[in-house]
Amino acid sequence: MAFSKVLIANRGEIAVRVIRTAKAMGYRTVAVFSDADAKSLHVQLADEAVHIGPARVSDSYLRIEAIIEACRKSGADAVHPGYGFLSENEAFARACADNGITFIGPTPKAIELMGSKRLSKIAMIEAGVPCVPGYEGADQSDASFVEHARRIGFPVMVKASAGGGGRGMRLVAHETELVAALATARSEAQNAFGSGELILEKAVIAPRHVEIQVFGDTHGNCVYLGERDCSIQRRHQKVVEEAPCPVMTPELRRKMGEAAVAAAKSVAYVGAGTVEFLLDAQGHFYFLEMNTRLQVEHPVTELVTGQDLVEWQLRVANGEHLPLAQDEIELTGAAIEVRLYAEDPGHQFLPQTGPVLRWHPAKLPGVRIDHGMVGGGEVSPHYDPMVAKVIAYGRTRTDAARLLARALEDTVLLGVNSNKQFLINLLRTPQFIAGDTSTAFIDQYFSADPSLQPATADAESLAIATALILHRRHGTGFHTGLAGATPVKLMLGEKLFSLAAHLKGDALTVLQGDTHSQLTVLKADEHALHYEWAGVRRRCACAWHGDTLHLDRANGNLMLTDITHAPAVTADAEGDGLLRAPMDGAIVTLLVKEGDSVQKGQTLAVMEAMKIEHQLKANRDGRVASVSVSEKQQVKKRQQLLLVQD
Repeated sequence: MAFSKVLIANRGEIAVRVIRTAKAMGYRTVAVFSDADAKSLHVQLADEAVHIGPARVSDSYLRIEAIIEACRKSGADAVHPGYGFLSENEAFARACADNGITFIGPTPKAIELMGSKRLSKIAMIEAGVPCVPGYEGADQSDASFVEHARRIGFPVMVKASAGGGGRGMRLVAHETELVAALATARSEAQNAFGSGELILEKAVIAPRHVEIQVFGDTHGNCVYLGERDCSIQRRHQKVVEEAPCPVMTPELRRKMGEAAVAAAKSVAYVGAGTVEFLLDAQGHFYFLEMNTRLQVEHPVTELVTGQDLVEWQLRVANGEHLPLAQDEIELTGAAIEVRLYAEDPGHQFLPQTGPVLRWHPAKLPGVRIDHGMVGGGEVSPHYDPMVAKVIAYGRTRTDAARLLARALEDTVLLGVNSNKQFLINLLRTPQFIAGDTSTAFIDQYFSADPSLQPATADAESLAIATALILHRRHGTGFHTGLAGATPVKLMLGEKLFSLAAHLKGDALTVLQGDTHSQLTVLKADEHALHYEWAGVRRRCACAWHGDTLHLDRANGNLMLTDITHAPAVTADAEGDGLLRAPMDGAIVTLLVKEGDSVQKGQTLAVMEAMKIEHQLKANRDGRVASVSVSEKQQVKKRQQLLLVQD
């Protein structure tokens, strides 16, 4: 059925991405938004926008009736689901069809089958697609899982049957760990996908994660558009995605592509889909799952094929034939994508929330940055912490990796910490450049990288901060010279830096104990400091938030608070017994009550933030003296939750 107005049932960068192609093809566009997204970029870019509810996804973006009502209000006759949220929800696809709305995606039947890892694996076995040995039975009892895990042999992988993104997934090395892993995986899967159904698979150790992009139309045509290597992962979530796979051969590509097409044809697949495989060192591949939607990493396929996959989706949904036949699809060059997250790699990648003080994506030839950010916006605790996708294209894989690292360096995100330096360092790792990637890459080659340590302030960073503080204090008097030493006290987390600054003209000397450093100020304003350090002229982007100065430095967004004139404060003592929220989020479970005896390292509560569960542990032995929160309560970062005393 022909359509003319497309509603995008999603948010952030994918909504922006779909809106741009739809507009370029002449379609009118409609955005939907929650309370938290009223000023978001996707709302600004769409021709029309409809409010669909509060910030919580269950009250807005996951409400099928709200999306259908938004179509009715706006007159949208087609829906693009993006990825996540309702993109792989067969009930949503059916609701669209029942209301005369074109769903830009596969049939409800295909979504339902492939959306279940258990059922899809059964279907793939019947279709002759190679599969990992495992258990995908209907008996979901712990006893049944233990029995089948013994049959399969440890290590095994526990996986949520519904959904993806690494949620509800646990690697179990020993039988003694299985029951606890099942309970955690069920809980996480139920919260994330509304289904606690699980499967077991034999753990294939250190494989490559290779996925094939497939496309089908309503005329029975189905093709594959090459592969993507998504092997480098953390907590089963993709970190780096690239096309083509570094070890792919034409023969292996043909075999995997034909297997993927066979998988798609077995369910009469229509639209964009991805068939994911595990590829071992011997060249054997095994079906992992099929994602019945556009993937986060689709831009790398677009860059090496020269095709717009959203355009393909819109054409197929309108009843057109696929734009190209299999023998017309060519791969040229190499593309690599990384996901820029608001998270702190130096503290176990804790998600970060807060205001976006500065956002300047790099602008370089061959670089594409997909994002939904606006200056003055906010990273909300209610949604995934991915801020942007940064993608680079080059003639060779080495060219793409070099350009991508440079693009990350040129991208400025201040206000919340990010994994920016982690990604830069990873892209420059010799093993990555050599193409020696697998799902074990980070553990094997990257576990000791400096970006994984808490941020520190070196002498240069302290001098930069001092110069900017003096500029802020004295404004136009900055260059007139200050009599005597000016005290400066800075806090970085719980660490105090006591400095003394001597400024004469543009020459700044900073004393820290018995050491001193020198910096020449070339230009200073509220956005950056231009300076000379050790004979080299440089620039450092900055932003202020109250008395906290954010610097764009190596190992992330360095946050230094000026406490020179603040009342004396004491930092939290190690093992003080206070359990605080490490980020904004919601308390899922309280495992103790007042009066309970606890030991250091014992899990006291579980909280959920940005779709991930976090275990909060005691920092000392003692008894629970007080509990300040309740289950399902929303909490703020650093809020006191419990107190443990002698």
